[in-house]
Amino acid sequence: MSLPDPGTLTLLLGASLFAGFIDAVVGGGGLILIPAMLVAIPTLPPATALGTNKVAAFAGTIAAAINYLRKIPIPKRPVAIAMATAFVLSAVGALLATVIDPSVMRPVIIVAVVAVGVYVALRPEFGKDAAVLPRATTRWYLVSLIAAAVIGFYDGVFGPGTGMFLIIAFTSILGTSFLTSAAAAKVVNVATNAGALLIFGLGGHIWLTLGLVLAVANIAGSMLGSRLVLAKGTALVRAALLIIVVALAIKLTIDQFE
Repeated sequence: MSLPDPGTLTLLLGASLFAGFIDAVVGGGGLILIPAMLVAIPTLPPATALGTNKVAAFAGTIAAAINYLRKIPIPKRPVAIAMATAFVLSAVGALLATVIDPSVMRPVIIVAVVAVGVYVALRPEFGKDAAVLPRATTRWYLVSLIAAAVIGFYDGVFGPGTGMFLIIAFTSILGTSFLTSAAAAKVVNVATNAGALLIFGLGGHIWLTLGLVLAVANIAGSMLGSRLVLAKGTALVRAALLIIVVALAIKLTIDQFE
């Protein structure tokens, strides 16, 4: 397919830039780019919007992950295990995304999002800077693997807020700061995007030319967002996380009752 008209493309480039920025800070860029594509191009099938968004998100997430890894040490072994698990389950989720009705999942996700927001808001010490990475245990690896599987599957089926859920999971399980968790989340998010992207691509649900153009804007937004996080630290991630929680809860609730 050829690219949309210049006005529509400009709108989508702006949405992709902002989505990349939000994704790099705390996750949730899909909340911006996927609705933008569906509104700007009403004839676009939802599965194609999801697949095309993955092209842009995959490129932007790689850029943000590289930026973070240059500055922030992460627990490499559990993150590597989480990446492999998330890749497989994200691919499985993407297979279901072409046939499942999103409204089936929304009520569960709304409850989970609100629970995350309440938990973070009521625990001001949660996610504050930690001096060292905690020592790994067998339980640590097991819970990390389960969390990566569940969130990876979610990213393949639905997507928006994956980075936020990964940050909360790493902070809760590994005891790391929001900043370290954000870096680890970006690395695992590369795997979830890759798994879903593979399935959407094999199924013909990607508008490749549009996805590649949007990827350039997404990378630019991701670089800006990750640099801002590195400069401002944990406080910014915490604030952004709470904002995304509210935005995601409102968006999903509106979609559920439309």
